[in-house]
Amino acid sequence: MLTRRDFLGAVGASALGAGAFSADPGPRKKMAVVTTEWRDRSHAWHMAERFLAGYPIKGKWRRPAIDVVAAYVDQFPKNDLSRDRARESGFTIYKSVAEALRCGTDKLAVDAVLIIGEHGDYPDNEFGQKKYPRYEFFKQVAEVFKKDGRAAPVFNDKHLSWKFAWAKEMVDTARELKFPFLAGSSLPVTWRMPAVDMPLGAEVEEVMCVAMGGVDSYDFHALEVIQCMAERRKGGETGVVALQALRGDSVWNALEAGSWKAGGWNPQLFDACLCRSQTLAQAPTYSHRFPTVKQMREWVKVPVAYRFEYADGLKATMLLMNGLVGDFTFAARVRGEAEPLSTLFYLPPNPNVVYSAALMSKVEETFLTGRAPYPVERTLLTSGLVEAGTHSLSKGQKRLETPHLAVRYQAPRESTFWKD
Repeated sequence: MLTRRDFLGAVGASALGAGAFSADPGPRKKMAVVTTEWRDRSHAWHMAERFLAGYPIKGKWRRPAIDVVAAYVDQFPKNDLSRDRARESGFTIYKSVAEALRCGTDKLAVDAVLIIGEHGDYPDNEFGQKKYPRYEFFKQVAEVFKKDGRAAPVFNDKHLSWKFAWAKEMVDTARELKFPFLAGSSLPVTWRMPAVDMPLGAEVEEVMCVAMGGVDSYDFHALEVIQCMAERRKGGETGVVALQALRGDSVWNALEAGSWKAGGWNPQLFDACLCRSQTLAQAPTYSHRFPTVKQMREWVKVPVAYRFEYADGLKATMLLMNGLVGDFTFAARVRGEAEPLSTLFYLPPNPNVVYSAALMSKVEETFLTGRAPYPVERTLLTSGLVEAGTHSLSKGQKRLETPHLAVRYQAPRESTFWKD
């Protein structure tokens, strides 16, 4: 007898590869793109164009059962591509979000909305966060839903907002209006090497991600790496009670501390992360060497770490180590296991960047089925962690209590990352 678990597993593993979510997909759905800008290598280029031209999955080229019929583009740089794409694909660029969602009529005329608030010329706040208008875009979308008496599934790329209160409002609004809401990074759904997940219900003591990139950008990706694994632990997600961000010499002092209790982290986790990296730095004329701390200090000019504590006692460290690695690796100490669980979150290179296809496959699933494959609360929590990290750094690397990050949810039973 086919169980619900068997059915859901079959849908997640094979439906897209077969080219459809159901035997009778019905009429093609219509989608509006709401984005800050659309240029080469922008997130609109990575994501929206998957719905124009398709994407590879399981050795086949999938044409999504969704048509882009409208767009709102906030800024038009010199290398803008949105106008060319509109001419090529036959959609219309409108002057407002509301017009795009209504396709120039007086009622909602699309079945899905893709919000991409990344890239473009926007100011920073006092904490160094880029004030991308994701919240503003979402509010305008929700206002159309309210006025027109109908809602549609929404995807929000990356953080929900640079301000946690706004991020929470977005999640609450989606719940109030009862529309599917998916958000976040491509990291949780890309390939892993090895293809492992945190065992559901595992007793996890400490977790780590070692990554590259900057604060208020790639820290978000690294935090999503941690969260998509940590959320599967025993008891589900409980939220984060405190965070301290470190920069520069404070990171090296923490590295040498030798344990979480001493102010650092488990050195086995750090070593496991470096040993999963495919980009581990090497000295000139050398290869196949594990770097010394002295070499790390020479290569990594401005290391950053976020050390944070979950309400149930789990400890976590996110490290940005530019100059040492150029990828994202994860390790965890699981109770009862002699060795850390560890893996590389694999990001295929340009120009095809197939990890965006992995993410857009989940977006298409949400738009076609009306069900998000994983909770938006994951991204609500990681959005709040980015805010807390930038605030801690700006306040002299102070430890911050985070009672507002009491975000609770249960992870899906089935793994949602790409495996083949």
